[in-house]
Amino acid sequence: MASEGKVITCKAAVAWEPNKPLVIEDVEVAPPQAGEVRVKILFTALCHTDAYTWSGKDPEGLFPCILGHEAAGIVESVGEGVTEVQPGDHVIPCYQAECRECKFCKSGKTNLCGKVRAATGVGVMMNDRKSRFSCCKIDPKAPLEKVCLLGCGVPTGLGAVWNTAKVEAGSTVAVFGLGTVGLAVAEGAKTAGASRIIGIDIDSNKFERAKNFGVTEFVNPKDHEKPIQQILVDLTDGGVDYSFECIGNVSVMRAALECCHKGWGTSVIVGVAASGQEISTRPFQLVTGRVWKGTAFGGFKSRSQVPWLVDKYMKKEIKVDEYITHNLTLGEINKAFDLLHEGGCLRCVLSVHT
Repeated sequence: MASEGKVITCKAAVAWEPNKPLVIEDVEVAPPQAGEVRVKILFTALCHTDAYTWSGKDPEGLFPCILGHEAAGIVESVGEGVTEVQPGDHVIPCYQAECRECKFCKSGKTNLCGKVRAATGVGVMMNDRKSRFSCCKIDPKAPLEKVCLLGCGVPTGLGAVWNTAKVEAGSTVAVFGLGTVGLAVAEGAKTAGASRIIGIDIDSNKFERAKNFGVTEFVNPKDHEKPIQQILVDLTDGGVDYSFECIGNVSVMRAALECCHKGWGTSVIVGVAASGQEISTRPFQLVTGRVWKGTAFGGFKSRSQVPWLVDKYMKKEIKVDEYITHNLTLGEINKAFDLLHEGGCLRCVLSVHT
């Protein structure tokens, strides 16, 4: 391409400080170094993690910054040594790296990668010939304005069920928080054959939509005087087999664990809590057989498995379109964040080059 090896000037929505409107500005993007890929982003969806960083509560949230990680685009150029992708390939950038060389990647026990963490934690590229992000090559027929969602929220929910909890057919499942991730958990549980999928949310307006993703019954904690964990234990003859906290609220995390059945119940923390927050419960909850687990990106390996998710979408085996409630342009990003906070928006996809 004509721009290969040259600095490119692009439009970006810059957050200069917490909670202040983002500003559309020109930024310069250097050519890719060894091991790096430069991608022309065409579409990006807003995720609550973006709002979390923008809020100033993210311990790794540095300012100024350019938010956005749930995206899709086309490779513009590649640096020395890059062989898996080439200019023109359609890709999804992945915030969860997969170097395939470090102790984590070789373990077969986790999707976490330790190679680039020292750089991503402080918001910089690794100048010692290592890249900051992964990107995975996907089917060029897949609509980028849809599959950008497979870079974060939807896989996180599906994978929490399939990879982390490994929900079995006939199980009873509780889902705390019915946003995009929670609905993806519900969809994953339905696919796994769960017999009951109980959605818990303080916004009753979300309940009707949640049925389309597999939720079979609903509980609004505001409608009850008893703690929500006790309500769920009473509803399920002793507790659910699996629960998923998709909010990032440490008190809800405790409730999610304590609504699990004694002896075998498993609770998975999916939501990201604010910096400095801690979880607590009585040790007796764990001594009597409950299991507390966490998940990042649903346990999916980025370069290896995101293309597989795209293929499942193309075969209509998983939902993606159904999570997109709004479509706007990059210049309307502040409006998009307002929609995200209003509760009626699942995912707003921004067209970057409109």
